[in-house]
Amino acid sequence: MNATLLLTRSRDVLDRSRNIDFLAPLLLRLFLAPVFIAAGLTKMMDFESTVSWFGNPDWGLGLPLPWLMAFLATSTEILGGFLLLFGLATRLIAIPLMITMLVAIFTVHWQHGWFAIAPSDPSTSMAAPLAAVGFAGARESLTNSEEVGERLSAARSLLREHGNYSWLTDKGSLVVLNNGIEFGATYFIMLLSLFFTGAGRFVSVDYWVGRWLNRTSQIRVYDH
Repeated sequence: MNATLLLTRSRDVLDRSRNIDFLAPLLLRLFLAPVFIAAGLTKMMDFESTVSWFGNPDWGLGLPLPWLMAFLATSTEILGGFLLLFGLATRLIAIPLMITMLVAIFTVHWQHGWFAIAPSDPSTSMAAPLAAVGFAGARESLTNSEEVGERLSAARSLLREHGNYSWLTDKGSLVVLNNGIEFGATYFIMLLSLFFTGAGRFVSVDYWVGRWLNRTSQIRVYDH
C-alpha cells in the first residue's frame, strides 16, 4: 500500500467519524451544566453572603452594585446550566457564561497564577519544560512547588503522628489549594468551543428547532 492510498483511506475513515460528531458538544454540555447549576445554587442558597462577598473590598471582590452583580452571576449560572443541559440557545447563553468566567478569572483567581491545585513535585509540573526554555514565571512556579511539597510532607508527618491519617486521607490525598485560573480558563475554552459549534446534532433542542425552522422556510419558498 503506497503512501497516497494510505492517506486517502485514513482521510475517509476520519471523514466517516463525523457521523458521530454530535458527541463532542453533547459531552461538553453534560460536563459544564452541573458545574454551573451547582455554582449558581450555592450562591442562591446564601444570597446575602454572596452579595457581601461581591461588594466587600477587604475580604471579597469589592465590585460596584454588589446586589445586581450577585444576581446576574447567580441567575446566569443557574439558567445557563439548564440551557446547556437541554441544548437550548446554546450559542447565545455561552456568551454571558464566558463573561462570568472572565470576571471570575480576573477578580478572584488571576493573582494565584495558573494552577487550581498547587503541584507538589517540581519534576512533574507543567512548569518544568517551560522553565527549561526560560518562560517567564516558570522558575518561580517550580520553587513554589518545592515549598508546597515541603509543607505537605510536614503535614503528613504531623497527621501520621498525632491523627488518624488513614481516615483523613480515605477520600483523597492531601493537597494545597492554589485557587489559580486553571478551572476558569478550562471552562471558558469549553464554552468558546460550544459558541462556535453549537449544541450539536440530534441530542439538543437547538438542533430540532433548527430543523423545524428550515422546513418552515422551505415550505414558504415553495408556496411563493
